[in-house]
Amino acid sequence: MIKAAISGTGLYTPPETISNDELVEAFNQYVATYNELNSTAISDGIIEPLQASSAEFIEKASGIKSRHVVNKTGILDPERMAPLIEERSNDEASIQCDMAVAAAKDALAQAGKTVADIDAVIIACSNMPRAYPALSVEVQGQLGIDGFAYDMNVACSSATFGLQAAINAVENGSARGVLVISPEICTGHLNFRDRDSHFIFGDACTAIVVERMDQATSDHVYEVVGAKLKTVFSNNIRNNFGFLNRCDESGQNNVDKLFVQQGRKVFKEVVPMVAQIISEHLKENDLSSDQLKRMWLHQANLSMNKLISKKVLGRAAEESEAPVILDEYANTSSAGSIIAFHKHKEDFNKGELGVICSFGAGYSVGSVLIRKC
Repeated sequence: MIKAAISGTGLYTPPETISNDELVEAFNQYVATYNELNSTAISDGIIEPLQASSAEFIEKASGIKSRHVVNKTGILDPERMAPLIEERSNDEASIQCDMAVAAAKDALAQAGKTVADIDAVIIACSNMPRAYPALSVEVQGQLGIDGFAYDMNVACSSATFGLQAAINAVENGSARGVLVISPEICTGHLNFRDRDSHFIFGDACTAIVVERMDQATSDHVYEVVGAKLKTVFSNNIRNNFGFLNRCDESGQNNVDKLFVQQGRKVFKEVVPMVAQIISEHLKENDLSSDQLKRMWLHQANLSMNKLISKKVLGRAAEESEAPVILDEYANTSSAGSIIAFHKHKEDFNKGELGVICSFGAGYSVGSVLIRKC
């Protein structure tokens, strides 16, 4: 019987960063200008004035202190408030392709593999640069991999759902090795004029090598014990941007064409769902929560992660048991749990158990149990 293992991870981090203070300064300039331009309507009670934000509010609400971004100047321009990314010609690699290739090379090096050992590429992320050709096939071509590739999108759970697909491909013999890559430019779909969410996202790209366990040779090989996926439809996190927008011009610039969420509902509904999935997954594999050394959770909100880990463990988790990277990276959608795994896995000893868990829009939850070889 073929068993799959994770043998390497990679991370591409954009060099530019934005602190909470910088983000708030730009946002509050926008708010002041908006309120001044609409002062008459505001005083007449026709519209409500916009409220200023603060770095303290952001950190208290989310645990986020900073974020890496692909472009800083466009986001911090109060008249633009969106990343400025120049369109590339069809003969140039896309920006997400460049991110993916960098992370993939990092993961391959850690796994001690070359592209000759890889038969498939899965690009699993929240937003693709275009409808077609597939970003995954572009990345496959740039890396020089002889095999197959496809894109998949399950929002913040894309990486764990991609892991499930990679595990299946390895264990059924259709691929010796698979790269699961998540190039997330979350700032591109974020409404930086919305006080409740303008601070949430950052940009990053992760890559994972999944291969046959009997062929893995790196220093950090993790047997895949099992993967469990769950989806339940909800409108509480939504983005209506798509190719059909041009068919009704009246809605093209509406705020729902960017990221929108009902945060309190998401918190209330997702936290118990995630804790239940992890607990069920452990039970299905004859394991208990006290056998978990670590939970690499999706990095969306510090309070969510604290409550999820407490529900799973039956007590408050130690910092090492549920490591946090969102203070530096913010929410990087599907890349978040993989960044946590990438940065907090080297202290594992043989036989120790951990879980990579994502959750987000859909709703979707992905749980991947792994054991150090």
